[in-house]
Amino acid sequence: MAVSILAASPLAVNLLDAQSLLATSGVLGITVVMFAETGLLVGFFLPGDSLLFTAGLLCAGTADKAATLSLPWVLAASAVGALTGAQVGYLIGRRAGGAVLSRSRSKRLHEGAERAEELLERYGHAKAIVLARFVPVVRTVLNPLAGALNIPARVFTVWQVAGGLLWTVGLVLAGYGLGSSIPNVDRYLLPIVALLVAVSLLPLAIELRRSRRTGKHQNGSA
Repeated sequence: MAVSILAASPLAVNLLDAQSLLATSGVLGITVVMFAETGLLVGFFLPGDSLLFTAGLLCAGTADKAATLSLPWVLAASAVGALTGAQVGYLIGRRAGGAVLSRSRSKRLHEGAERAEELLERYGHAKAIVLARFVPVVRTVLNPLAGALNIPARVFTVWQVAGGLLWTVGLVLAGYGLGSSIPNVDRYLLPIVALLVAVSLLPLAIELRRSRRTGKHQNGSA
């Protein structure tokens, strides 16, 4: 199946702009970005959520009627990049240990590491690994952290695959569904992406609230 790729711009690609990334590198760019954001600490700033959602919109042909991305190829590229990236991040953490994070001077990465540790401690390995996929920066840091903490490889692999597929396929299909049902939805892309980022934090917020209620109930009954 031929892959339709958006016409490349003569200008340099803007790594923080999902549309620029897709216009410049198409489905290959999706794989690279997913891999870098989930597997390499230097990719924590990349726009994973908005890239997946925008790619879904482009599959529906809303932003550029003459050149759209292929939905099967986008789904495959997203999943491959996210799943292999997470596994590589885990292996890096396993080999380098805690030093892989301690060497970084990025405040955001250290904050992400703290949140990742809280997730692992509060919810256990399985739920934390899945939830982390929906939280920017945390999904970058948790994978090497899991390796550094010697979380069993089988446990990590099973749950990072489950979380990775839920995240990538879910966001791409959400963009595709919205683009297919609402004409010219790309005009409202910026507010939609902002809403998407807020919604992506809901699973974590719900779990934190539930955990706090449980803690208060246990303290009250003690």
